[in-house]
Amino acid sequence: MDFGGGDEIRFERLGRAGVVTLTRPQALNAVTHAMVKALGKALEAWERDDGVDVVIVKAEGRAFSAGGDILHIYEAGRAGRPPVDFFADEYRLNARINAFRKPYVALIDG
Repeated sequence: MDFGGGDEIRFERLGRAGVVTLTRPQALNAVTHAMVKALGKALEAWERDDGVDVVIVKAEGRAFSAGGDILHIYEAGRAGRPPVDFFADEYRLNARINAFRKPYVALIDG
């Protein structure tokens, strides 16, 4: 199942669950713009899918997520491309998660 995001984020269906795995353990699963957009697409699809009752988000490695990828944000700013789209899409994703009509479970250790 591919909603984008490349090898940084994985999506799968396990029974009636939509499962998201953050797969950037080398960067403490810091979230990139591609990951934000992919997760937004997955949530949009799974919210409409009667076969999905719950969304579970987990991560590989020792950290769930360090938050936004500050290095990418810094590099974009230094290159004269302020990451306005990243922040806009990330805030939209937060609002989507807040309004999501199905249980949304983050498996965080620690």
